Amino acid sequence: MMEWLTRPWPWYVAGPLFGLAVPVLLLLGNRAFGISSNFRHICAACLPRRAAFFRYDWWKVGGWNLVFAAGILVGGVLGGWIFGNPDPVAISSQTTADLQALGVQDFSGLHPRDLFSWSELLGLRGLLLVVVGGFLVGFGTAYGGGCTSGHGISGLASFQLPSLLAVISFFAAGILSTYFLLPLIL
Repeated sequence: MMEWLTRPWPWYVAGPLFGLAVPVLLLLGNRAFGISSNFRHICAACLPRRAAFFRYDWWKVGGWNLVFAAGILVGGVLGGWIFGNPDPVAISSQTTADLQALGVQDFSGLHPRDLFSWSELLGLRGLLLVVVGGFLVGFGTAYGGGCTSGHGISGLASFQLPSLLAVISFFAAGILSTYFLLPLIL
């Protein structure tokens, strides 16, 4: 059982299970899969009656989604600490060489400590990246009408053209960021 929990599932098992979540949510509760709306529900719960945008019954509208988001957090903790794979992360030699050319040298953990450590985060560059990046993600989510998971999973599954355009934009922005923005930042 532990072997099954600590290793990645094959795409032909995990993909269909994940994909079936969309129709199950739609059929059982008329709910769309997505995470970004949780921020609004949390604000409505913590700042009741402050702004008209937050004046609604947040538990009735988004309680199920908040429980779902809490499950993601609990699942991440379980998956990372309890059922974590002890083997090093397998990345190609070309990716390692590309990252080393950008100044990343430590590949001992799940993520490069040269980029993801408290000292990097609390430095000027780290704080700017988190603040600016967080603003851009929040603005993009609000402006685009949903997050990557909402558009990429629910939107595409229900054949919505705006979601298709959003997913194409996500991939294009990711490619541009990888080849042009990331070398400037690092």
